[in-house]
Amino acid sequence: MYFTDDSLFPENMQPLIITAAPYGPEWLPGDVDELPLTWDQQVQAAVDCYNAGATMLHVHLRDPKTGQGSSNFDEYNYLLTRLREAVPKMILQVGGSISFAPHTAEAKAKWLDYDTRHMLTELDPKPDCVTVTTGTTLWDVTQAFIPGDAKGTHLDDPKVQAAWADMVVDSTSKFYIEHLKRLRAHRIQPYFVPGHVHQLEIIERLIRGGIYMGPMNVALCGYGGGSMGRNPFDWMEMLRRTPHGASSVTFWSSMRGNIAIQNLAIILGAHVRVGNEDNLWDARRQRWSTVKQIEWAVKMSEQFGRKVATADEARKMMKIGVWYDTVEETLFSLGLPPNRPEGYTGFLTYATDGRLPKAAHSKTSPVSVL
Repeated sequence: MYFTDDSLFPENMQPLIITAAPYGPEWLPGDVDELPLTWDQQVQAAVDCYNAGATMLHVHLRDPKTGQGSSNFDEYNYLLTRLREAVPKMILQVGGSISFAPHTAEAKAKWLDYDTRHMLTELDPKPDCVTVTTGTTLWDVTQAFIPGDAKGTHLDDPKVQAAWADMVVDSTSKFYIEHLKRLRAHRIQPYFVPGHVHQLEIIERLIRGGIYMGPMNVALCGYGGGSMGRNPFDWMEMLRRTPHGASSVTFWSSMRGNIAIQNLAIILGAHVRVGNEDNLWDARRQRWSTVKQIEWAVKMSEQFGRKVATADEARKMMKIGVWYDTVEETLFSLGLPPNRPEGYTGFLTYATDGRLPKAAHSKTSPVSVL
C-alpha cells in the first residue's frame, strides 16, 4: 500500500468492512456460550452479526446432530440457501479449510484433500468468495496462546493443544492453480489469505502469469505458529507489500492480540475481522461474544471518525462479481507495475503521453448484484 500525506485522515479512507466469524470451528458445544449449533442458530448468528454492523460473513458449517464441523456439501448448500434468504445483502465468504479441527488428543489437525476442497467451487447457491491459500505452511493457531486463552474450553487440555501443533495448511501449486481456475469458471471470487510475505509474493506471480485475473481481496493473517505473529513491523511490511490497488485488505489475528491488531487495521485504513473463531476475550479478560466484538469495532471506527460500510458499499469496494480479461488490465487495476517488455531495462513504469491513463473496462459477472 502507498500512504500519502493525507492517507491517515479517516475522511480519506474507505468505509470499514467488518467481517464476522461466529462459527468457531475449533470450538465444541459448551466451549462458547453463543456457539451456533442448530440450523436456526447458525442462520440467526448471521442475522445478528449483520444487524450489529458486519457486512461479510466467514462461513463454516457445523453438523447439528454431532456438534462437529461438517464437510457435507449438501448441508453446505442448505445453509447457504438459508443464509441467502436471511441476509441477502451480506457477502458470504466460505472458509477454504472445510473441516480440520482436532477435538481429541488422538485426532490430527488436517485440512481435507485437494479434490474435496475443489468441491467448494461447485456450491449452489454460490458464495461470493472462497478462501484461497497460496503456499504450504505450518498453521498452529494455539502456539501464540498465553495462559488463560483457552480457559473453560476443551482446548485447555495440553494434549488437545498438542494435536494442533502439527497442523499444516497443504497448499501446493497443484492445489491453488487448479482451484483458481475452477473458481473463475464458476464466477466465485477468491479471497486470498497469505500468512507471510512470501505467500503474498506467490499471489503476485499468479497475477503476472495470468493464472488469476480479477480484483484482489486479501486477508493478512497473523496467528503465530507458521503465519506471522504480533510484531507490528511484520504487519507493516505485509501491508507495504500489498498492492495499493487491492480492493480490500483485512487483518486476521487471534485472542486478545486481535484487539490490538484490529485497532491497527482501523487507523491504517484496512478492514477488520472479529468473532469467536479468532477471540473469546475482551480487554478486561471477560468473555466476549461475536456480536459484542462487532459492536466494539463499529464504536472504535466511529470514534476514530471512519464510516462503517453498508452492505452495498462493501460489495462495491470489494468489486464482487467483477473479473478482468488480461494480465495488463489486472496489473493496472491493482496498481502494480507492468510486466517487463522484451529488451526493456530499468525500473518498470507505464508509458504515458502526458494524459491521465484510464483502466480498461471491467467485466461484471451476470450474477453480480451491482
